[in-house]
Amino acid sequence: MSSSRSLLIASFLVASIPLWAEDVATETTPLDPATDVPVAADLPAVAAPAPAAAPSQNVTVNLINRLVQKGILTQAEAVELIQQAEADAATAAQNAAARADIAALTPAPGPDDLRVTYIPEVVRKQMRDQIQQELMARAREEQWGKNSPPGWTSKFRPFGDLRGRYEGTFFPIGNDDTGAFPNFNAINTGLPFDTSGTQFSPQYNVNEDRHRTRLRARLGTEILLGDGFNGGIRLATGDSNSPVSPNQTLGGNGGNFSKYQIWLDRAFLSYDAGPGDGQELTFLMGRFDNPFFATEIQWDEDLGFDGLAVRGKVDINDKVKAFFTAGYFPVYNTDFNFASNQPSKFESTDKWLAAAQLGIDWKISDDLKAKFGIAYYDFTNIEGRLSSPFTPVTASDAGDTDTTRPGFAQRGNTYMALRDIVPTAANDFGTKYQYQYYGLASEFRNLTLTGKLEYDRFDPIRVTLLGEYTKNLAFDKSAINSIAVNNRSPGSTTAPGAYDGGDNAWILALQVGKPALDAFGDWQAAFGYRYVESDAVVDGFTDSDFGGGGTNVQGFTLGANFAVSPAVRLGLRWMSSDEICGPPLSTDILMFDVNAKF
Repeated sequence: MSSSRSLLIASFLVASIPLWAEDVATETTPLDPATDVPVAADLPAVAAPAPAAAPSQNVTVNLINRLVQKGILTQAEAVELIQQAEADAATAAQNAAARADIAALTPAPGPDDLRVTYIPEVVRKQMRDQIQQELMARAREEQWGKNSPPGWTSKFRPFGDLRGRYEGTFFPIGNDDTGAFPNFNAINTGLPFDTSGTQFSPQYNVNEDRHRTRLRARLGTEILLGDGFNGGIRLATGDSNSPVSPNQTLGGNGGNFSKYQIWLDRAFLSYDAGPGDGQELTFLMGRFDNPFFATEIQWDEDLGFDGLAVRGKVDINDKVKAFFTAGYFPVYNTDFNFASNQPSKFESTDKWLAAAQLGIDWKISDDLKAKFGIAYYDFTNIEGRLSSPFTPVTASDAGDTDTTRPGFAQRGNTYMALRDIVPTAANDFGTKYQYQYYGLASEFRNLTLTGKLEYDRFDPIRVTLLGEYTKNLAFDKSAINSIAVNNRSPGSTTAPGAYDGGDNAWILALQVGKPALDAFGDWQAAFGYRYVESDAVVDGFTDSDFGGGGTNVQGFTLGANFAVSPAVRLGLRWMSSDEICGPPLSTDILMFDVNAKF
């Protein structure tokens, strides 16, 4: 087919498409049944039409066939055009498929792109866990889902722990069981003791072994208040309102499966004004955890502080940070109506603690870190005061210094009699009605040095050395000697000897193992030795476990912990102690713990 003829046919096809479409839509002339060609006198004369081809779903093919029928194209020319059209369509389809395949390919990495050809399974697992955590956090923040909790619940971060304990206390032969260990806490928290009677005062157990099962349960929440403000509340178990022990003895409090008490253990508000980036400035108000860097010879690990505190941390350089803590804490507040059984009230004898600490965190090397602190703890009115002379005739008669006795005590501190009881005819000239309370014989102002070394050369095993030394600067042995009723050296068989108490305490402990017990098989082992003289620290606030709790003790502790899951660990401790001054007393204690946290 010549090029001119092909051009003529193509032009005709393009120009004819709308005409044929119009004819199809508006034709009213009848068609010839044999040829399907309209019968009209004004149709141009053409060659005899070719036989009709079978209709196709392709509009272009049908159009070419119609041109053949009208004699515009020959059958051979129509076949050639159809073949060319089909070939063009196939080529276009191939090109489109090739472009789609190319678009589906990953773009080639650029010069700054990192190409990873293999990702280990452990890395993939970490990526999945991280993505899941991020999605869960986002879901909580944005409250995905129809059953999302109210928005205010996102401000709370609950936490808690449970501990079951077996505790065995064993007394070796040789302890003085003749009444040499009065329980001053029992006397001071009850009715005054009549020293003129024939009965022993309340006494500590020093000769009969005891076995106890104990429970500690604590539940609390952090409260995110925004704009730097946070809060916290924690509830805890406990046999009593003891500040140093939330342990509940199973079968105690009357036994017979009686219910146990729950105490408000923490309740505080804090404000973080620090600049961040590892630096800190935080203000605390209420009842909160111990804010000082200290060991258990100064403060029991369960002790909470009431009052106001501020703590901070400042970068000195890339290896040294300085920290500080200061606070003012009410230890005791006199009853507003004391004495309650008479119209004339007594002077207030409020007790306070003012404290401050400075220290450094020092990264000596990549494997060795140190922390040192020096603290000063100044107690006001913590000591007892002799009352004005008076004559009590009943156990309910109050002396004007009765409130200087400690509201809680363990044992070990030196005590003095508080009441200046005048012998009169009302008390048979001092032979009866000698109702007495007891207060601390010494004042307390402690200078304390605390240090810790952490060695990570054997990572993940850490070696930690912890030590502390404290001295009661307010201790006056000669003044106490004239008023002390205990902690006297053994003398004659009829009277105690000279006062034998002291004012120094120290502890040294070594721990080896994983820093955190967060996987099965993690372990820690520790050994420590301590020496705590009678009036080195306030016995009511020091460790409540060693030697049965309190001061005037020396000896060692051996212990270990083992994790059975990320949330549960087992603990075992053996503590052996001896009295430093006064009558002989030795105590051995075994503890087995099961701890769970959440």
